[in-house]
Amino acid sequence: MVKRLTAAWVCVLWVTGGLVGQEVLTAQQFFEQVAQRYAQIKDYVADITITTPQSVMRGTLFYKRPGKLRIDFSEPEDQVLVSTGEELLIYVPSERVVLQQSLSGSGLQLATGEGLALLRRNYSIAYLEGPGYVSLDPEELVAAGKGSPEPVVKLNLTWRSTRVGFRQIIMSVGQDGYMRRLKGVTVDYQEVTFDFVNIRVNQNLPDARFEYDSPPSANVYYNFLFNPES
Repeated sequence: MVKRLTAAWVCVLWVTGGLVGQEVLTAQQFFEQVAQRYAQIKDYVADITITTPQSVMRGTLFYKRPGKLRIDFSEPEDQVLVSTGEELLIYVPSERVVLQQSLSGSGLQLATGEGLALLRRNYSIAYLEGPGYVSLDPEELVAAGKGSPEPVVKLNLTWRSTRVGFRQIIMSVGQDGYMRRLKGVTVDYQEVTFDFVNIRVNQNLPDARFEYDSPPSANVYYNFLFNPES
């Protein structure tokens, strides 16, 4: 279970920021505006839902530039993800384990500019349905009361290199200029969806918010994603 969610957690490290786009622009120009907006955000708080084929996770996301990120999950209860930009820590209470990963030299960057540079470097960028606003969810889901008609602009990112974790990433940008949803298709064609709501930017988050001491009874597994020296 933990293994399946690894790609989702790593993807969180790429997409911590807000988006903006007002004029009719090419997809690349729109993406560059995204990068500029990311760089202006000092910190933010958002409610996040991560949906995979196996589970739905919900929690509160905290981000602070440069490189600090934390998610306190309500589902699964008491699960925590913390990253300093140099180290990633995930506490999984159901397994009583702490997963700890050194990010030094890994290319995983939490600073918003670096995150978008990673996407720009490894993905081709286009509009999914043109530069105009479309419904966040398909009309049939909205009609059935199972989706949101919220207007968004959708960017379609397709991989240039098989070394990245997602074949395709769809970014959905709301009318308020912030990312509303991100959907990724993994190497083995599994979908991982991130929904962001109730976004509050520049909240003057203290550094102490990103400090975390795991329970002493938990088993610790180091470098569970990769060897940082390889």
